[in-house]
Amino acid sequence: MSTPRHKPKSPYQLQQPDWSKDAVIYQVNTRQFSESGNFDGVRAGLDDIRALGADIIWLMPIHPIGEKHRKGELGSPYAVKDYYGINSEFGDSHSLRQLIRAIHDRGMKVIIDWVPNHSAWDNELVTTHPDWYARDYKGDFRPSPWWDWDDIIEFDYDNPALRDYMIDALCYWVREFDIDGFRCDVAGYVPNDFWHQARVALDAVKPVFMLAEWEDRDLHEQAFNMTYAWTWNEVMHDIAHGKGSVDKLRKYYSWNERAWPRQAYRMTFVSNHDKNAWDGTQHEQFGKALEAAIVLSVIGEGMPLIHNGQEAGESKRLAFFERDPIDWQPHEIGTLYTQLIALKKQIPALWNGPFGARMIQVPNSAQPDVFSFVRQQNGDAVFVVLNLGDTDVEVSFSEALYHGEFEDFFRRQQYRFDADTTMTLAPWDYRLFVRSGLR
Repeated sequence: MSTPRHKPKSPYQLQQPDWSKDAVIYQVNTRQFSESGNFDGVRAGLDDIRALGADIIWLMPIHPIGEKHRKGELGSPYAVKDYYGINSEFGDSHSLRQLIRAIHDRGMKVIIDWVPNHSAWDNELVTTHPDWYARDYKGDFRPSPWWDWDDIIEFDYDNPALRDYMIDALCYWVREFDIDGFRCDVAGYVPNDFWHQARVALDAVKPVFMLAEWEDRDLHEQAFNMTYAWTWNEVMHDIAHGKGSVDKLRKYYSWNERAWPRQAYRMTFVSNHDKNAWDGTQHEQFGKALEAAIVLSVIGEGMPLIHNGQEAGESKRLAFFERDPIDWQPHEIGTLYTQLIALKKQIPALWNGPFGARMIQVPNSAQPDVFSFVRQQNGDAVFVVLNLGDTDVEVSFSEALYHGEFEDFFRRQQYRFDADTTMTLAPWDYRLFVRSGLR
């Protein structure tokens, strides 16, 4: 037999850090997180965040906000006036360092939001380096085309000097403040080769964790640990509002398994600052399907995100350009997240990316409405059944993946499943069964 001439070679070289294997990410809007609206207010809430089971704190932009063409009274944190500065609304370098140290003391990581695609109109770079900015057909500075982001203007990454500046600024925050990485705003608007360059420079300072606000598998080649699962969110939203079929969810997971690298983390979420501000609270977005969506976001493949305030019921759309503190209160959504995350960390089959198990579909007799799957690994198995329809359903299952002894995770009852098993589910009901030597 001749030697094969065409050997597989994957371009996806980035490896995930061991600490991230069962990690959960938590988004903090410093302005709205506490009554004080500053870094000290976030620090005071860290124990509550940790109690949920979160491992990564993502701070929305911490930089000074532009005043020229500002939106609202306080402006958008994504209109950055100084990439080396700290928004005095939140505190100073001392209070930021205190916050970062407190996060690390609790065994958590911290990433900060980075806005590389554009700056505020009154960023000093507009005056000192106007050639670093993109221009419209008239030769004027331009906001991002087709969006209403008129409080910002775009950079031009064809300019090598801009790349040097931006990478030096990224490295500054890692070197001087010991942050653990970045969430990169509209990352796909910036050339991928820039991200390759930035990752090399950053890792030379300290290995970092990189989250891209984008959905593109090629960002995982050398730069990003995690990308947004926007499609997952959109499909679940359509299902919740009767505008999409459960088959679209199956297509998402097929795409995720076959077209994306195994080591890529996809961030699954039911809310974030964009969704909350512009599309509504988690209840407005998902209605009666909310709890089922949360279950799938945590127990299915992907790293779950909690947007600050979800655990308190996320009772309002947070104002984006003004002060609007979160209404904190005990809530059943917080209890649900805490329970699910504890299970995720306990069962290795539920871990992230290459550390966990693939979802395997369990075919059922009510496929138009019922989504059922197993994740199993080294003797552990989790069997999940979701009724994503608005009517009662009695369902049976085929294949033997779910056969054997399981415990109902929420009801704490033992069940034995076999080929004759049937199950009755109310509208938007969900069941979670666990078989593990750890329980």
